[in-house]
Amino acid sequence: MSPIENSDVAAVFESYPPKFRHKLLALRRLILETAKSTEGVGKIEETLKWGEPAYLTSETKSGSTIRIAWKRSRPTQYAMYFHCQTTLVETFREMFPDGLRFDGNRAIVFHEDDEVPTEQLSLCIEVALRYHLS
Repeated sequence: MSPIENSDVAAVFESYPPKFRHKLLALRRLILETAKSTEGVGKIEETLKWGEPAYLTSETKSGSTIRIAWKRSRPTQYAMYFHCQTTLVETFREMFPDGLRFDGNRAIVFHEDDEVPTEQLSLCIEVALRYHLS
């Protein structure tokens, strides 16, 4: 896995409980791997948005920001967040009506013991990273 170059992002990952840090780092890896293999996306910028690790297509502007986080207010869950004013989560609901759990129009949510459906999630990530290309 590529190292976290942004020290602020690294500090946020370090602040998460170990069980969730591991799971969120796996989501990070999936985002970066998907971006690398998706045409038109370019280099991903890893930064913080709202104090959470965020992944932007700053180089190409091809996609919508993806954030990942664990929140104290929901201590048994972690999530992948998308811009709520896009149609992304609505699209994901149509693509995977039974395979993923959603929170409104902004997130795909995982419980602490869920097995992450990486193939489905990778497709969602690809759609988000190419959102402005469609």
